[in-house]
Amino acid sequence: MQLITDWFRRQFANPQVVYLTLLLVLGFGVILSMGDMLLPVLASIVIAYLLEGLVGLLERKGMGRFIGVLLVFSGFMLFLVLLIFGLLPQLSRQITELVNQLPNMISQGQQALMHLPERYPEIITAEQVQEVMGSLRTELASYGQKVLSLSLSSLVGLITLLVYLVLMPLLVFFFLKDKALIFAWSAHFLPSERALALQIWEDVDRQIANYVRGKFWEIVIVGGVSFITFRFFGLNYAVLLAVLVGLSVIIPYIGAAVVTFPVVLIAWFQWGWGPDFIWLTAAYFLIQALDGNVLVPLLFAAVVNLHPVAIIVAILVFGGFWGFWGVFFAIPLAPLVQAVINAWPAVET
Repeated sequence: MQLITDWFRRQFANPQVVYLTLLLVLGFGVILSMGDMLLPVLASIVIAYLLEGLVGLLERKGMGRFIGVLLVFSGFMLFLVLLIFGLLPQLSRQITELVNQLPNMISQGQQALMHLPERYPEIITAEQVQEVMGSLRTELASYGQKVLSLSLSSLVGLITLLVYLVLMPLLVFFFLKDKALIFAWSAHFLPSERALALQIWEDVDRQIANYVRGKFWEIVIVGGVSFITFRFFGLNYAVLLAVLVGLSVIIPYIGAAVVTFPVVLIAWFQWGWGPDFIWLTAAYFLIQALDGNVLVPLLFAAVVNLHPVAIIVAILVFGGFWGFWGVFFAIPLAPLVQAVINAWPAVET
């Protein structure tokens, strides 16, 4: 017990450590308790953070901040309109087509599986195949019921989406325009001795800013190249699969492994074990290899220098706290933990 007491005295003798600890606990407590209510605000902060780099670039070129904010925000709204009226209708159409084709795919998969007992009777039997297909049909039926229940509440979801589409752009605009005012107002609630917190913030700010902007370009490049490749080979649902591949880079290692299954399965259902399937699969794995070995080092050089084990642990921990959004923000939050750990020994007395 004395050992623990001595450790606490050593670590928390510096008032800045106490302030930093309280600030971290308060921040995580607010997000854990009110994260769902504050989701539009948090998402708007992330978007404003992403756009701040362009605003800062225009300021360094001699443009006034308000004019720079107007230009960047106008570009963001144009991108949002193209996304809503250009990409989303195609995604909706291809998802509907895929759902309609699922029974045919299941039937085709069952026929392929029924040949396995004939070829490998010592490994798999016809009864096992029937059991697998029965379980698959049961799962699909349950998913269908869930989709139906979601459709019954679609009106509420549509109203919420419309509120977000109005509220979030307004928040993004004011976060960009009044950045200095918001920072000055927030500083009133912080202690005067905050050198340690500022040191950690500068490190985290640099890491997260570069990570978020680099990840945005990685999504665009990987998704765009995947779409061109899928469309070149004539793969069905090219837009849907390209979006999935692009978004999969948000979750390192795990995302690429998960999204591989629908790409390979849809290619197999479309072509079977033909040359088109082989070439498409080879091209897809080439894209993944170039992303991991060329694009990532180029975009994230000396940024978020975390071991793969630390990345996976961060995904599991933050995903356990906040579900999908925890997984989404796991890597940006990991540098915060790393910066606190790196700065903490410096305050020992």
